[in-house]
Amino acid sequence: MYKMKKWAVGIVTTGMLGSTLFATRTVSAVEPISVSAEAAFVMDNGTNKVLLDQNGNEPLYIASMTKLLPIYLINQAVEEGTISWDTAVPISDYAKAISQNYELSNVPLRQDFDYTVKDLYEAMVIYSANGATIAVSELLAGSEPAFVDLMKKQLDEWGIEGYSLYNVTGLPNNYASELGNLYPDAPVNEENKLSARGVATVADHLLDDYPEVLETAKIQEKIFMEGSGDEVRMTTYNLMLPDQLYARPAVDGLKTGTTDASGASFTGTALENDMRVITVIIGAEDNLMRFGETGRLMNYAFTNFEKVQVGEKGMAVETEKPLTVDKGKQEEVDLIYSEDAYVVTATEEAERTITTELSLDTELLNEKGLIEAPIEKDTKVGEISISVEGEESDYIGDSSNQASVAVGSTIEKANAFVLAGRWITNTVSNGWNNMTEFISGFFN
Repeated sequence: MYKMKKWAVGIVTTGMLGSTLFATRTVSAVEPISVSAEAAFVMDNGTNKVLLDQNGNEPLYIASMTKLLPIYLINQAVEEGTISWDTAVPISDYAKAISQNYELSNVPLRQDFDYTVKDLYEAMVIYSANGATIAVSELLAGSEPAFVDLMKKQLDEWGIEGYSLYNVTGLPNNYASELGNLYPDAPVNEENKLSARGVATVADHLLDDYPEVLETAKIQEKIFMEGSGDEVRMTTYNLMLPDQLYARPAVDGLKTGTTDASGASFTGTALENDMRVITVIIGAEDNLMRFGETGRLMNYAFTNFEKVQVGEKGMAVETEKPLTVDKGKQEEVDLIYSEDAYVVTATEEAERTITTELSLDTELLNEKGLIEAPIEKDTKVGEISISVEGEESDYIGDSSNQASVAVGSTIEKANAFVLAGRWITNTVSNGWNNMTEFISGFFN
């Protein structure tokens, strides 16, 4: 990683709302690779920068990658206290019937056995168990269709469009239809659809908000219902984990998906050199292709891009002018980073230009459009968008890579005498300027 203090730094100010920092590296375009799948997508989890997009916006069948949404909402419910990991989960006739279908990925469920949320959650994440997913969804929402509505609401909140969701598992709709649990007005011969970009966005939120999911996702083998007499040895479907057939170093998640319509699909994630990438493959031919192409995507990302720190929490934002403060004892205050700030950019180049653009929190501005004293040190006052000049900038969610900024010192409010003196000085200065302009007009 290249720390800012190691760079040869100079500053060119182009106004408070846009400044540039020059560093000793040059940026050139990275040539994307072509992947043997219907769609492929790669993004950086930290900055949300898109590193590769092959047909990433087309809604496609996603099979069990659907379960990323229930996984997110279950973690959210635990966090909010709606349920706990030890909450008992009743097994409905519908969940039991699906779970007993050995054509599908399942752990067979019984109605005379005590399951916890954690038991079924692990079965979802490790073994992609469909009946288990339905059972926890029914616990949370009362029915699978009601939980699907929660999934849709979440996608809407994240700004994800173009989806078609009918169930919590990603199974073809005919399975629910045969058991009388089809989502209202859903076509029997359809399946869940989402774009590769949409799947990556879900995975990004999951890893941001509940990174502990990886502790479960990287489990390769576990006994379900241990001691019951009906034990099931769950083995991971993620064959890129250590010691698996397509193992790749640093892979620790995330979710496979397979149906005839979806083909072999996979949402992967790996962490190297402090940079975590998310990859999505939809519609590969088989395991060899889905995991092999995912490996190529990860190699592409880690070879061609690097994570570079451009700001450290508490450090001055050198690309921005001091901020004007209204009614303060001091009329200006320096900005500092409220968090570590990074860019993900092309590697192994000679010169690089980092650009920032400041956006102030409008709720903190007075009628003059200024921050007003008193204001405490470390008060967050806005965000800066960080970009690398000359590179294409495509980001998930926000239109840019952003970091929050704060004031670097406490500014107390000036007393009435100081404010009056400033008013007089400004009035005299403005009057003199106006008079000068008036007189000079006679000679022009």
